[in-house]
Amino acid sequence: MLTGAELRGLADRLRDAERDRAPIPPLTRDHPGLGAADAYEIQLYNIRRRTAAVVGHKIGLSSRAMQEMMGVDEPDYGHLLADMRLSEDARADAGRYCCPRVEIEVAFLLGDDLPGDGCTEADVLAATEAFAPSIELIDSRIADWRISLADTIADNASSAGFVLGARRVPPDAIDPRGIDAVLRRGTEVVTAGRSDAVLGNPVTAVAWLARTVARFGVRLRAGHLILPGACARAVDVRPGDEFRAEFSGLGEVRLAFTGTGPRRERP
Repeated sequence: MLTGAELRGLADRLRDAERDRAPIPPLTRDHPGLGAADAYEIQLYNIRRRTAAVVGHKIGLSSRAMQEMMGVDEPDYGHLLADMRLSEDARADAGRYCCPRVEIEVAFLLGDDLPGDGCTEADVLAATEAFAPSIELIDSRIADWRISLADTIADNASSAGFVLGARRVPPDAIDPRGIDAVLRRGTEVVTAGRSDAVLGNPVTAVAWLARTVARFGVRLRAGHLILPGACARAVDVRPGDEFRAEFSGLGEVRLAFTGTGPRRERP
């Protein structure tokens, strides 16, 4: 276990890396014993000093494709903040980020609070008001995505932004395990998958998240957005990219980028 001063120091490094678009080496390089519990304390330290409101939570690395892509073997989890919300109608500035990527996900919109310890799939379905199509923008403040599980948890699960499509579908109107998703860059299909890539069922992932964060005094609340994880591998973002994600039974969502920006690594 690290001391409080050490945890705050690592949180400061991640905050500065995000602010300056200057990725840092993995935290586990100098602290190889850094575990998930300490990493989440680092994340919470940075969340508590942000001025933007928490509007939801996310699970990352919940599909085999993403775990293999990033070299980890279990999910991570983080917070979604109001200032991460992106619009289909305005281009996001790619230069604001260190090394951005996009993922396609089935979003959960909660109508009621979820229980913490003991949360079940039935609880999740009962509390979910609607599903929606979404694209999540992820970004790593760890240089070149050289992350371990502890690195990405500390880095707020590599959260950076999200956009929702317009359509809302109640959970009793669609099977959350059987939603096909395709992501296009322009007219080219760049990745595709299905919602059951997320722990076999994204509902299972949301229940897991509720139980996991409850250990730290965090609850998933009515009105929150939950992103349960990607249906397929993440795709690198380039300035000028225009993405469109299509979900069977859920409709589509778009996200476009402009801008350029250098990134430099801190020692």
